[in-house]
Amino acid sequence: MNNKPVSELSFFKSHPLSMRVLLLTNLIYGLVIPIIELFIGAYIMRNSSDISLVVIFQLAVYTGIPTTFMINGYLLRRVPISRLYSLGMLLSGVSMTAMMLLNELNTAGVFFAGLIMGLSYGFFWANRDFLALNTTNDNNRNYYYGIETFFYTMTGIIVPFCAGAFIAATQKNGWFSGNVNVAYYILTGCVFGLTILSSVLVHRGGFQNPKNAPFLFFNFDQLWNKMLGLAALKGVAQGYIVTAPTMLILTLVGKEGSLGLIQSIGALLSAILLYVLGRVTGPKHRLMIYGIGCLLFVAGALFNTGLYSSLGVILFMICLLFARPLLDIAYFPVQLKVIDVMAEMEKRNEFSYIFNHELGLYLGRLFGCGLFIGLAWYVSEYAALRYALLVIAVVHLMGWFMMRNILNDKSMREVKLENPG
Repeated sequence: MNNKPVSELSFFKSHPLSMRVLLLTNLIYGLVIPIIELFIGAYIMRNSSDISLVVIFQLAVYTGIPTTFMINGYLLRRVPISRLYSLGMLLSGVSMTAMMLLNELNTAGVFFAGLIMGLSYGFFWANRDFLALNTTNDNNRNYYYGIETFFYTMTGIIVPFCAGAFIAATQKNGWFSGNVNVAYYILTGCVFGLTILSSVLVHRGGFQNPKNAPFLFFNFDQLWNKMLGLAALKGVAQGYIVTAPTMLILTLVGKEGSLGLIQSIGALLSAILLYVLGRVTGPKHRLMIYGIGCLLFVAGALFNTGLYSSLGVILFMICLLFARPLLDIAYFPVQLKVIDVMAEMEKRNEFSYIFNHELGLYLGRLFGCGLFIGLAWYVSEYAALRYALLVIAVVHLMGWFMMRNILNDKSMREVKLENPG
């Protein structure tokens, strides 16, 4: 038992250096993501009390991401991928700063800050996806994403709790002359420091750019069209749940300190589970894991709709804490396997599929955000937060059948990969 940590470390070191550097880079940047996701929404609500501004910010983010994916594709012909990856991480702090500098939160200013964050996410995810594709194979991707989601879940425990407690203590104790926004400024400074550290580390991975080839295509094999459908369905859920949890907690539970505490409940068990799943599961288990994640999402939405109280929100958040990483640990390896197969079949640049996949996600996110805004403006925020979430979860459950269809596609079995792992 005492040798277990040593053996796990040895197993980690047995993987390629590039994969280890990428994981460590993502670990450090993983400390930043909860601050961005959690407190951007809370900052807007604190300074405007307008729920639609939160969704407008996310809509701007989702608009900036696919645009940046395309720009990134052209820049990769001349700029090292490590620099573009670093740029994405650094821009996250710039976006937060831009919002803090707004004298008054309005639609135009919030949308502009969201576009900068979209640039950040675009450069980060476009290059992260390609590096994950090139530093892993189908046999070790469950382990890779198990480790990565383990990191993200652990930071999801520590960061929201500490940052939420810091903001709550600032308000309670009257620090910084009672100006709670100073706490947000300090958190933004921490974001800059962590992104600089991540940027230094990523340059030690020896990463190679994709081959210089066209990446804009619009006609694909039927297998890829199925993957795009699954991506759009994933995007619908993302577009809704990226803002709904924060709004639910601020509406029904309380302040940001409570928000961080609730997100820490159950996350430790989730992190341990994800690490174990990454170690012991393989390609054949992905559909089952995805199905469990879908069912947990539906269960959480049922709790929220049925109770619509602080207890319902807590139960929803606990279900979501398990559901999101389970969905990711199954989804991303399937996505990369399909890209491997398609690139071999159609002899195209792998980045063309990464870019096209982002367009599928964007369409889904656009619909999810649009649904939230439409319900909040023309029906009521109550309906948007209580009932529509369950509809989204049930629709998302259909993704299990889509993934099963993808995995059973004859191309997934017949195409022989040069480096299958």
